[in-house]
Amino acid sequence: MKKPLFALLIGATTLAGCNFAPAYVRPEGAAPATLPEGGVYPPAATDARDITAIGWREFFLDPRLQQVIATGLENNRDLRVAAANVLQARALLRTQRADLFPTATVGASGTYTNSATGAPGGGDIESYSVTAGLSAYEVDLFGRVRNLTRAAQEQAFASEEAQRSARISLIAEIATSWLTLASDREQLSLSRETLKTFEQTLNLTREQFRIGVGSELEVRQAETNYQAARNDIAALETRVAQDHNALNLLAGTTVPDAMLPDSLGTEPVTRDALPSDLSSEVLLRRPDVLRAEHQLIAENANIGAARAAFFPTISLTGLIGTISTGLSGLFGSGSFTYSASPAASLPIFDGGRRAGNLAYARASQQAAVATYEKTVQTAFREVADALAQRGRIGEQVAAQTARADAATVAARLSDARFRAGVDSFLTALDAQRTAYAAQQQLVTTRLTRAGNLIELYRSLGGGLG
Repeated sequence: MKKPLFALLIGATTLAGCNFAPAYVRPEGAAPATLPEGGVYPPAATDARDITAIGWREFFLDPRLQQVIATGLENNRDLRVAAANVLQARALLRTQRADLFPTATVGASGTYTNSATGAPGGGDIESYSVTAGLSAYEVDLFGRVRNLTRAAQEQAFASEEAQRSARISLIAEIATSWLTLASDREQLSLSRETLKTFEQTLNLTREQFRIGVGSELEVRQAETNYQAARNDIAALETRVAQDHNALNLLAGTTVPDAMLPDSLGTEPVTRDALPSDLSSEVLLRRPDVLRAEHQLIAENANIGAARAAFFPTISLTGLIGTISTGLSGLFGSGSFTYSASPAASLPIFDGGRRAGNLAYARASQQAAVATYEKTVQTAFREVADALAQRGRIGEQVAAQTARADAATVAARLSDARFRAGVDSFLTALDAQRTAYAAQQQLVTTRLTRAGNLIELYRSLGGGLG
């Protein structure tokens, strides 16, 4: 019996190499081979580093922002959920991988039987045994278990990429939220200063109307500007509070005032980095793209498992031990015993269950292909949009800066001409409104420039270091 059992184990090991999963080929052609160039798109900087190799501590320059990002990476609850999902996927992988190995058991038993008094051979009968063996171990001849394990492994990899993607997104969201707070605080300061100017103008027109050299129309026009600035202040005070609340949520705790910005300022918050390699291959390294690819490979493996279900399932139960009628003879000569029970089963009729499972696996794989291709296309669109904005945002900031400077000078000159009786009050009032709007737009455009660099950094997969 030993030789047949040994031969069966060797044969099973030799045959356990069949794999019915389709060969994996990465889908291609979902996006152009290169990122956009020319026109509104900026040229690649020949001396620029690979943006994916720049860690967030190096990319973001403001120490306060660095502190807030570090706080968020430690406390953000969404990131904790992503980390827990990784642990769950790894645990499922360990559970599935266990099916590749036999389950070994060891046991001991004793039996005591009392026969009827006076019966032939009467008296107590004792039996003792110690056994060790494996139970219903599936010999994976057709790769069903191995493919299920591969699928679980790829899902674990996908969850790790999802965690990396969540980390990159969180860094970008914190930076954007921090800059939005800076912008709104600067807007609030601008509105408060403008309110003082409008108030002076309103007091002047009221005094002129009181002494009869001005009209009520001029008073009402001046009051219109004044009340508009008051409204802006109230709205901005609300937005600043909401910005702080949003930043607290991302950071996972209350961000102290010492880490908050007062304005956008004039110093750059991020490095002005452009990718040196504009090949769309860089997109394939994005965590969300890698996650979609791992899920696609997992679906490929599920097809192999579904195909293997059409072939016999072979299992092996083996037992080795010792048995004796007395404890003293349990390990003595002649007490050795063993058994082997190989079994094979193949469902003849299952109502189409296996065919349905295979069809489902194939459809899931097709969906995974489409998901992967859509993820690549989305990544391409995000980078292309960021590059398109990057190509012209510098010109926008320069133009808006010049416009705000010109409008400020025009408002000052118009006010002087009005006081000298050269220009009408309506001209001076309109110049004040124009200057205020130009300064507001300049702050918004500077925020857009800072946000564009963050988006370019995120969409190209940077931010992990």
